[in-house]
Amino acid sequence: MKYVTGFLVAILLILNVSEASSAVRITNDRGGLIGAYIVKYQRLASSGETVIIDGLCASACTMVLSALPRDRICVTSRATLGFHAAWNYGPNGRAFTDPEATFMLYSTYPTPVRRWIARRGGLTPHTIFLSGKPLQGMYRSC
Repeated sequence: MKYVTGFLVAILLILNVSEASSAVRITNDRGGLIGAYIVKYQRLASSGETVIIDGLCASACTMVLSALPRDRICVTSRATLGFHAAWNYGPNGRAFTDPEATFMLYSTYPTPVRRWIARRGGLTPHTIFLSGKPLQGMYRSC
């Protein structure tokens, strides 16, 4: 009986370790090119992995909210999401706010996130940050 109990405990420990290793932790991601994040998050969505947001996730990083179901995302007390309008480069190489891309980005966010953004004036060139209790009210804690 002792051996059976020990064996069951060992199996549970192995299962917990493998489950913990199937999570991606975001700690300091300032974003980047939208196309790169689309590819990254498509792979993540098909992998079955979960995401732990445990620090800054800004700009294109926030697209994780659109790419994964809510039950595969959790947030820690250190989680902070940063949102702003999408931008692009013009023919002269100068950056400009892209209203069409901004609308497309905004429309993919889950409803609670869109409402939060709307209450703060929408996506503009200035970054707005979602953290603390408002964020933990939208996503489960981890």
